[in-house]
Amino acid sequence: MAAEIPIPVEINIPFPKPPAVLNSTEQEYYRERIIALLKQHNAVLIAHYYTDPEIQALAEETGGFVGDSLEMAKFGAQHPADTLIIAGVKFMGETAKILSPEKRVLMPTLEATCSLDLGCPIGPFNEFCNQHPERTVVVYANTSAAVKARADWVVTSSIAVEVIEHLQAKDEKIIWGPDKHLGAYIQNQTGADMLLWQGACIVHDEFKFQGLEKAMNLYPEAAVLVHPESPKKVVELADVVGSTSQLIKAAQTLPHQQAIVATDKGIFYKMQQAAPDKELIIAPTAGEGATCRSCAHCPWMKMNALQLLAGVFEANDNEIFVESALAQKALLPLTKMVNFAQDIKVLVKGNI
Repeated sequence: MAAEIPIPVEINIPFPKPPAVLNSTEQEYYRERIIALLKQHNAVLIAHYYTDPEIQALAEETGGFVGDSLEMAKFGAQHPADTLIIAGVKFMGETAKILSPEKRVLMPTLEATCSLDLGCPIGPFNEFCNQHPERTVVVYANTSAAVKARADWVVTSSIAVEVIEHLQAKDEKIIWGPDKHLGAYIQNQTGADMLLWQGACIVHDEFKFQGLEKAMNLYPEAAVLVHPESPKKVVELADVVGSTSQLIKAAQTLPHQQAIVATDKGIFYKMQQAAPDKELIIAPTAGEGATCRSCAHCPWMKMNALQLLAGVFEANDNEIFVESALAQKALLPLTKMVNFAQDIKVLVKGNI
């Protein structure tokens, strides 16, 4: 059975101020500047699915990459560029640095963070793990390098169920962190004995059963695609539950001409590419009479603005550093996941 830690970590950080909206002339100026700088510095732009469409488009146009956090890091490790520009949130920059310790890793701002990362600080998490030394520690990829280094396994959402089933078959009991909704989904799928850290993604946590049910009534022919970081009642309404990459694939392959999507609306850029003739509808956030905070778009992802990208080589506080010993320790559970995936022939994709 699943259990919860008694006191969740409180996150008392205000949402960042959104970057200034650029007009078309300003956008073109910054785009041209970024393109020139990437060439000048032998750098490549690597963007997450949840960044704004103009950032994803620029990454593709310049020979970079758009994907989930692990795919981003793997692309950076295989690319000949000396410098990786990571458009995402801080843990993604750290993962890229862990896989490419010899490369310079820059981000538009290191203030672009993640509620899952913030809600799982290494001190309290380490203490919790130490209270249950008999349990195997499995953490989601959406965590800091320090938390990854504390884990026995690091998993993405695309392979989490398979890893937990593997551990359950060996009668191992689990500590899971940080996302409580994803942990509950995995526990429900596997029946494993899991202690769940009480973190949550601020975007997915806002999707609500009533709002999604109303949307389904408005679009009765639409497929419902849900990321498992969403609350249980939302997940139960889904036709497909999956990682970012899996949801994009579902939009492409399902026969439905409409899809209601419960994940960050930044995914629509790549999802629409994969399914150009289909109508994509963002699932409602908040509830009856309530206002949303994230409104289906991560405020920290939104910090990856063109004007900050244009200054990425001039800033002196935006480089990712991961201490060598910590990076080597964090690489071990990541490598374990990748090797396991190869053994069972599962393509490892997916995070927030």
